[in-house]
Amino acid sequence: MASRRIEFVIAENPPKRLDKAVSRDVPEEATLSRTRLARLIEAGQLEVDGKIVTDAKARVEEGAMISITVEEAEDSHIGPEDIPLEVIFEDNDLIVINKPAGMVVHPAPGTPSGTLVNALLHHCGENLSGVGGVKRPGIVHRIDKETSGLLVVAKSDAAHQGLAAQFEKHTVERYYRAVCYGVPDGNDPRLRGVKGASFEPGNILKLTTQLARHKTDRQKQAVLFQGGRHAITRARIVDSFGTPPVVALIECWLETGRTHQIRVHMAHAGHGLVGDPVYGGKRKLAAKALSTEAAAAVQGFPRQALHAAVLGFVHPVSGEDMRFEAPLPQDMATLLDTLALPVS
Repeated sequence: MASRRIEFVIAENPPKRLDKAVSRDVPEEATLSRTRLARLIEAGQLEVDGKIVTDAKARVEEGAMISITVEEAEDSHIGPEDIPLEVIFEDNDLIVINKPAGMVVHPAPGTPSGTLVNALLHHCGENLSGVGGVKRPGIVHRIDKETSGLLVVAKSDAAHQGLAAQFEKHTVERYYRAVCYGVPDGNDPRLRGVKGASFEPGNILKLTTQLARHKTDRQKQAVLFQGGRHAITRARIVDSFGTPPVVALIECWLETGRTHQIRVHMAHAGHGLVGDPVYGGKRKLAAKALSTEAAAAVQGFPRQALHAAVLGFVHPVSGEDMRFEAPLPQDMATLLDTLALPVS
């Protein structure tokens, strides 16, 4: 297998750990992410002053000569599939997709094909760098199978590393549109009594909890207040429907990005998403609050009514500010039109 050799010298005042020092000083043009570097160290592909070092925690001194052997990227074991994609933006480093509901992002045992990655491998062809040592698109974030909307995917190692850093620092702008049961209003005394819920100026609901995998149902996430991972969601009312109001269109934005975060947070607040089979459930609506058609549309909506509407980030290679918007998909737009029908 063909390989390339990268050599450089550790600069002054290096971090104590080898992996951190190498990550800091490796030339940008090498396009090696921290994850890739860690794997190369573990695999014995890194030398310090001519000696192989496999301990990522080893000390390294200023002036040490680092040599890294990088094998050329292998073809992915995941097969390309000719699946249509709605491409919002694309260049040599990344691609922004408006994912339809029903599409899984990455192959898994239950869904080995028909995924976004399969489609991207076909769409990008040979225009993929060795992301993580394999010719494949770099998935830096995901949205659930039945959630529609915007995703950015890396096509190069440099983009993967830069995007991953932005997601880790929570600097990526992500706004979602959702339809929930009830109206999350600050004047609701019940909601003000929910642990982890507070309100900011402008009637913005803020939910601050820990999230972790559910103890008994491994497909679900659970709200905790000790342990787990820190999670913050904000939401505001865009519109409400019914007399009295029984359903609302809300805008949510994430300070953190945890699995199922919006879905589990809104359910915790007592405002589960319409159509959510895991967290939302089907609720009995107040009689005659909605038209017959609207009530049926709410009860029969086939997926969680959640759409990733806005995505903003700094281009990891050019440094340009990027911001994209995707309109509501047809099923959610139709649901809102039906909710607006007058009660006969």
